[in-house]
Amino acid sequence: MDAFTTGILQRIQNTEADLDQARASGDDFLAEVEQAELEDLRRLATEHGVHIGAGSTA
Repeated sequence: MDAFTTGILQRIQNTEADLDQARASGDDFLAEVEQAELEDLRRLATEHGVHIGAGSTA
C-alpha cells in the first residue's frame, strides 16, 4: 500500500471517529462539518482508485 492510500484511509478512519463523537455529544454543527469532510475524503479516495472497505460508517 502506498503512502497516499495509507494516509487517505487513516484520515477517513479518524474523521469517522470524530463524526461519531460529535453525534454522541449532540454537537449538530460539528457533525455536519465532519460529515462534509468525510464525503470529501471518500470522493478523493474514489477519484484515485482507493477502495474503502466495508468498515466505513455514516
